Amino acid sequence: PREEVAYVTCTYRETGIDQPDFLATINLNPKSCNYGQVIHHLPMPNLKDELHSSGWSAGSTCFEDCTRARKKLILPSLISSRVYVVDVGTQSHAPRLCKMIEPVDIFWKCDKGYLNVPHALPNGDVLIANMGDPAGNGKGGFIVLDGESFELKGNWEKDCEVPPTGHDFWFQPRHNVLISSAGLVLKRAGPAFNPDDLHKGVFGRRLNVWNLSCRTLIQCFDLGEDSLPFSVRFLHNPDAAKGYVSCAMSGVIYRFFKNEARCWAVEEAIRIPPKKVRGWILPEMPGYHCSLLCLQCKRVHGGPYKMQLSLDGKRLYVTNSFCSSWDKQLYPDLVREGSVMLLIDVDTENGGLCVNKNFLVDFGKEACGPALARDIHFPCGDSTT
Repeated sequence: PREEVAYVTCTYRETGIDQPDFLATINLNPKSCNYGQVIHHLPMPNLKDELHSSGWSAGSTCFEDCTRARKKLILPSLISSRVYVVDVGTQSHAPRLCKMIEPVDIFWKCDKGYLNVPHALPNGDVLIANMGDPAGNGKGGFIVLDGESFELKGNWEKDCEVPPTGHDFWFQPRHNVLISSAGLVLKRAGPAFNPDDLHKGVFGRRLNVWNLSCRTLIQCFDLGEDSLPFSVRFLHNPDAAKGYVSCAMSGVIYRFFKNEARCWAVEEAIRIPPKKVRGWILPEMPGYHCSLLCLQCKRVHGGPYKMQLSLDGKRLYVTNSFCSSWDKQLYPDLVREGSVMLLIDVDTENGGLCVNKNFLVDFGKEACGPALARDIHFPCGDSTT
C-alpha cells in the first residue's frame, strides 16, 4: 500500500529553546488538504534526549509469525541513553508513549550508553546499537529488548572483544551474519567536530562482521582513518550475500560481499569527490554534505542524511539534520532556520531522480521554534525494515 503518514524523530536541542524532543506525524496522502504537513506532535517527557534513529518492534524477518505487526516504534536517545516505546498501532495519526527505559537501568545492566540504531531480530527481540560506555568513551556493541514486554534483557554480544565504536548495523539471517559500522567517541567528538581528531582514534574506521547466531565478532575491516563508515544496508533479496556501507568523511561507498572462499570481503564501489569551498571548517567539503537546493523559497542547508524509500520504490523521502552539536557548528543556518523533509521522485522505468517541488515539510515553522528532523518510518512498512 502507498504510505499515508510518516513518523519523524525531531529535536529542538541546541536551538536555545528548552523544549523536549518529539515524534512528528506527517500526512503523506496527496489527496488530503493537509498533505505534507505535521498533523500530530508527541513530545517526550524529558529534556535533552537527542532523538536520532528509530525502528520498528517487528521487521520483515519476524513475519513468519502472523501475530506480529508494526505497532510499536522504538526511539533510542543518542545523548541521554533513554529508550522510548511508542504505540502507533492503536491510532496511527496520533501515536502515544507506552513505555520508557531509563538510562540508569542500561548503565548498570549493560555498561553501555549513547544508543543509536534499533532493528527487530528474527526471533522478535529488538537489538539496539550503542556508541559508547556510560562515561562517553568509545565502546561498540548492542543491547537487547524483549520483543513483547520491551524489558531490557542485557547485552547481545557474548563475552568477546567489542569494537572500539559503534553506529549502524544490518543482518542477513540466511547467511547467519550481522554487519556493523563504526561511529565516533562522543565524549571527544560529540560536542564539536575537530579535524585533528581524524588522526587520534576518535572517529571509527572499522566495518565489523558478526556471527548472528553465536553473537561473536569474526572479521574486521579497516577502511582508513578518513572514512567514518556509517550507514549499512544489505540488498533486499534475503538470499543476497552482499551490501553497502557509506562513509561520511571520505565520500566513499564500499561494497561488502561473501567471496569464493565463503569469507567476507570489502571493496570500494563509489567515490564521490569533495568540493573545494571557502568559509567552512575544512578547505574541502565531502560530497555527501553539499547542497545547493532552494525549494518554495526555502534554502536547504547541508545535505541529506536520513532517507526512506517507499515500498514501491517510487518515492524517496529525505531529511537533512545529522546531530545537533555538529549541525550548529557545520551548518549554523540549518539550526537557525530549521531542517526540512523533501520528496524525491524516482523514475523506476527510465531511471533518474527529481526533487518534487510540491512537497516540503519546513520544520523551521514549528510553533516552539525551528526543529531538526531525523529518521523517517511508515506504518505500512518501509525499505529499511
